[in-house]
Amino acid sequence: MTEKTDCVVIGAGVVGLAVARALALAGREVIVLEAAGAIGTETSSRNSEVIHAGIYYPPGSAKAALCVAGKALLYRYCEEHGVAHRRCGKLIVATSAVQAATLHKILAQAGANGVRDLRLLTADEVGAMEPELRCVAALYSPSTGIVDSHGLMLAFQGEAEDRGAMLALLSPVTGGEIGAGGIMLDVGGAEPMRIVARTVVNSAGLMAQRVAAALRGFPKEKVPPCHYAKGNYYSLAARSPFTHLIYPVPEAAGLGVHLTLDLAGQARFGPDVEWITEIDYDVDLRRADGFYRAIRDYWPGLKDGQLAPGYAGIRPKLGGPDAPASDFLIQGPDEHGVAGLVNLFGIESPGLTASLALAKRVAQKARMA
Repeated sequence: MTEKTDCVVIGAGVVGLAVARALALAGREVIVLEAAGAIGTETSSRNSEVIHAGIYYPPGSAKAALCVAGKALLYRYCEEHGVAHRRCGKLIVATSAVQAATLHKILAQAGANGVRDLRLLTADEVGAMEPELRCVAALYSPSTGIVDSHGLMLAFQGEAEDRGAMLALLSPVTGGEIGAGGIMLDVGGAEPMRIVARTVVNSAGLMAQRVAAALRGFPKEKVPPCHYAKGNYYSLAARSPFTHLIYPVPEAAGLGVHLTLDLAGQARFGPDVEWITEIDYDVDLRRADGFYRAIRDYWPGLKDGQLAPGYAGIRPKLGGPDAPASDFLIQGPDEHGVAGLVNLFGIESPGLTASLALAKRVAQKARMA
């Protein structure tokens, strides 16, 4: 059985649903294909749910531009659509003189990205905000916040469906072909079928490279490598003494083990970085000792036995452990030469924050497709 449609979005994570919404609002006919039995079961729901300010990304990068733009769009969207969120603010804490000097570099980089609301704080000022923190100085980011990621995805889904979009769960894309009449997709599941679409947006997250490589006629040299960076999270098995998010000064491998809060006030710590070759969401209990050491650098009052295994998430990165941080890769016909196809590769943090801005950029590429 073969069906024809205007647009197919592959992947019902937060970015895929934001894209489906944007296309549907533009009057396009949209089908969303999701391999799992529910929306947002992978990267979109296995993260810190932080609304990022746009501080750390290289100036001029897609991550920097889309994070800053997406933050403003996301706060406005949450307010207008009743999605639970909170501007709780974030402290980036330095626990040594060397780290304190790094705060000035972070402040300058944030300014270059258009983030100009950061404030340098002394140890006494930090102590007045969070008495249990130990540091020599900190940066305060008032526009960092948290959001109910599942509530956000449901809002995107609802708006898309109100404009006629259809969501098909348990519908993995197993292959396809680039043809003169459009892009043909082989769809598995209980009732396998083929769909021919004028526009296809590959927002398959961890599987985006595999989906692109499975399309016959797509230039294989345009499929970038994918590396899986697994992060374990631990929860605080006690009431949190903190009201702000707490981040250490960034390390070479990432942002370090930081403290985030959910909307109920529960504290959780993570992620660490573990490079893996296959998808695995088990929390490695052996990594707890490293968490205690890292957290006690800025919270010496953490007691033994207070950390409980939480969950694990996996980020699809374009570069491996020894490579510099990679940017989002939004690959349209101008980049790969295939009419009607937009690939989203390496969509990790700050993808949640940037989702609405990413969707706007993808919709623009889809119009040109």
